[in-house]
Amino acid sequence: MKNPMFWVLLTGMAILLIQQGLPVHSQGDSQTDNKVMDNITVRQGETVFLRCPQGDIVTHTAWLNRSSILYAGEDKWSVDPRVSLVTLNQEEFTIKIEDVDMTDEGPYICAVQTSRRPRTTSVHILIQVPPTIINLSKGIVVNEGSNVTLMCQASGKPEPSFTWKLLSPSGDLASEDEYLDIPSISRQRAGTYECTAVNDIATDVQTVEITVNYAPSVSEGRDVGVTLGQRGVLECEADAVPEADFEWYRDDRRIFNGFDGMEIEDAGQLSKLTFFNVSEPDYGNYTCIAINKLGSSNTSFVLYEVIEPTSSTLLQGPGAVQDGNSGSMGTHVHTYTCLLLAILQFLLRF
Repeated sequence: MKNPMFWVLLTGMAILLIQQGLPVHSQGDSQTDNKVMDNITVRQGETVFLRCPQGDIVTHTAWLNRSSILYAGEDKWSVDPRVSLVTLNQEEFTIKIEDVDMTDEGPYICAVQTSRRPRTTSVHILIQVPPTIINLSKGIVVNEGSNVTLMCQASGKPEPSFTWKLLSPSGDLASEDEYLDIPSISRQRAGTYECTAVNDIATDVQTVEITVNYAPSVSEGRDVGVTLGQRGVLECEADAVPEADFEWYRDDRRIFNGFDGMEIEDAGQLSKLTFFNVSEPDYGNYTCIAINKLGSSNTSFVLYEVIEPTSSTLLQGPGAVQDGNSGSMGTHVHTYTCLLLAILQFLLRF
């Protein structure tokens, strides 16, 4: 079968056909015995079968890809292990290509030499490739008010389309483009963004995180009343990214942890100033300042004294009211009583 002159001529004829271009989705030409079959569409990684009808008395037959002979009859010319012979008889000449890739896309020609005249059957293989995201913006940290652009690029065939979506904290921001533009980003737009690349074959999804920095915002301070000798706590809460550092002041004097029996405890967004045994000098005005690299915010507190009820007050009860004249009235009644007793004793002498 390996007649060098025949295969040179056959290969030259195939190259000429390919250079002239192969019509798409057309039927055979009865005048030239050249037939163009419908395109074969196959997904990347699958196996494609190339079938060529024989008929008449075939003297030579071959499958060619571009300028290379894959099979000449039963003889394999291709060095590609993925290519193999399936069927060769009077009716059919079929080969297969396993695990197809984009390099396998293109025209294929089955050349047949019969006892009457040569003929060709051509087919074009189209490879479909699932999308793969190959270039995605990295996680970024920006200051509030900055302009942000996220990029998502993917390979695939057919060419994939894109969708952007904000997953957290809310999914109301979306885009249908490779690029997602977020002008003057706010803290509410921080979170996880999802890029989806999709074509007719499959879907690929990846995420990217945006962190938005902003200056502290401190909740309004709540005044606290404490009885002498008892425990008191002032709490300061600040919303900030990055988390704020806290400073406590009594009037204009900064308070440090352990100062005058006071303890400062910071945990995330919350700072506590604790008095374990409140004394008279502890009552007064306090200020909490929250600070990060973007700014600061403060709030004020008042630690005031709560008078503990005495035992005499508790015995009288909340309804007992002491009248201002009750003492003098009691004195007058006592005097009148003594006078009546003296008169009675005088009368009894007689």
